[in-house]
Amino acid sequence: MKLTQTVKTGVLFLFLVFAIAAKISPQWMARLTSTLEPEYTGNSESYTLVAGSIYDGDTFQVSNGAGEIKVRLCGIDAPEKNQALGTNSRNHLRSLISQGGGRVTLVKTDTDQYGRTIAEAFIPTGNGEEEIHLNSQMVADGMAYVYPQYVNSCPNAEPMRIAERSAKSNAVGVWSNPLSEKPWEYRRRSS
Repeated sequence: MKLTQTVKTGVLFLFLVFAIAAKISPQWMARLTSTLEPEYTGNSESYTLVAGSIYDGDTFQVSNGAGEIKVRLCGIDAPEKNQALGTNSRNHLRSLISQGGGRVTLVKTDTDQYGRTIAEAFIPTGNGEEEIHLNSQMVADGMAYVYPQYVNSCPNAEPMRIAERSAKSNAVGVWSNPLSEKPWEYRRRSS
């Protein structure tokens, strides 16, 4: 998976902590490290991005030739377009998806109240590197928050949490301004 240096440094730090813990309990170490790298779980399907359909930093539309579906990224919440970094977040998601030529692999987890497919998304880079896990990468780059209310329903919740801790400790993106309002708080206040 293609991750920023910030995430790699955070993961390295955690591995060092785990290595110390492994001296105490090797079984505990094996269980923890198996969840650090995002991976496909369950059924996955390949799609193509519908042109012009990236609404914000966590929602877009894809097609498989038979029909289109609206996707909401599982476990993350990006700033609304009216919020600080809202447009930046949307544009960052566009740039990540473009690295795969618009190809997206989805691992569906649910359908929300608006009929959107909730999913983890992977972008095949095609350059010999592993896929980009969109959910974690958006968080690692400070362009989205982990959505505490929903993250536990995601197969790769822990890598998203690790990415957020790293982005927060390095004051990246939304974490660069301590007064930034989380999108769910913004929506609650604005409604």
